[in-house]
Amino acid sequence: MKYYIIAGEASGDLHGSNLMKALKEADSAAEFRFWGGDLMLAESENIRKHYKDMAFMGFVEVVVNLRKIFNNLSDCKNDLLANRPDALILVDFPGFNLKMAEFAKRNGIKVFYYISPKVWAWNQKRVLKIKKVVDHMLCILPFEVSFYDKWGMNVDYVGNPLLDAISTYPYNPHFRTDNQLDSKPIVALLPGSRKQEIERLLPEMVKMQTLFPEKQFVIAGAPTFASDYYEQFKKGIQIPVVFGKTYDLLKNAEAAIVASGTATLETALLDVPQIVVYKGNPLSIAIAKVLVKIRFISLVNLISDKPVVKELIQEDCNEKNLQAELNNILNNADYRQKMLQDYDELDQLMGSPGASERTAKLIVGYLSEK
Repeated sequence: MKYYIIAGEASGDLHGSNLMKALKEADSAAEFRFWGGDLMLAESENIRKHYKDMAFMGFVEVVVNLRKIFNNLSDCKNDLLANRPDALILVDFPGFNLKMAEFAKRNGIKVFYYISPKVWAWNQKRVLKIKKVVDHMLCILPFEVSFYDKWGMNVDYVGNPLLDAISTYPYNPHFRTDNQLDSKPIVALLPGSRKQEIERLLPEMVKMQTLFPEKQFVIAGAPTFASDYYEQFKKGIQIPVVFGKTYDLLKNAEAAIVASGTATLETALLDVPQIVVYKGNPLSIAIAKVLVKIRFISLVNLISDKPVVKELIQEDCNEKNLQAELNNILNNADYRQKMLQDYDELDQLMGSPGASERTAKLIVGYLSEK
């Protein structure tokens, strides 16, 4: 069968690539065309556009880039019709993908949504539109099943694909030596994959190196940027950058400072105590505060439904607060142990690996029923 997959950011590229592997197992005749990144490109060379030309975060950023977004939508619609797949598989990225779902449904193409839009966070009435334009919703967060049920929509819970990625990752036992890292304890810095995130968060993160000289701070570089790009944020501070080795970095880390997003959950599942940080355009944040109706911004706290990790947002994300919280994680044994115990509870909520395989089997099964 022919599968058209749209993933618009780094996390979607990861999950999309694992799903492609599983679809090859479930359907030996699987053919792909996709919007995604390097990981998906490793599974199929039939890429239409890289996610680095698609991802814009924040209300203001979206408005500024509206022309590019509309051009991408037009291009995607034309390409979808030109290739007419058996299934359109949308991976997260709701601003773009819900519009594509509506278009595909109107043109008789079966729509599968893998990794639900966060409709539970704001404007919950979007579920009514989703019910009309999505044939099958495949959820990865436990609480989403009951949420959709309240709106009269049946969905499939497949588990979380991060468990697949973490359990199958080929960890490098020589990570430190291969990357010229010494024996000092490592603190991982994960400033995100978007330009806006990195520019706002990394300058605050790197300050910690001078405050904790006994530790070794290492930046997880985004695949869409070269090493030179990160130099402007270091201000002369010697901090190495590693690319494509985030799981290895976390596996070797004593603590981490992480941009809000999928990486916060990955960090928790790898048992690394962390601080979650976020800084956005002030206007975007002001709008979000009015619209978003959730207690937390990190997936760790959302799934646990309690403050497992500290969230430093906007003006709270500053040198003083980062230093205090990092000191707690590194030097307060009780504080650190409590976070790790909460991680154990999170593990129980998340379930077992196999989300990609379960999702692939459901998609192939549903298509076989037509």
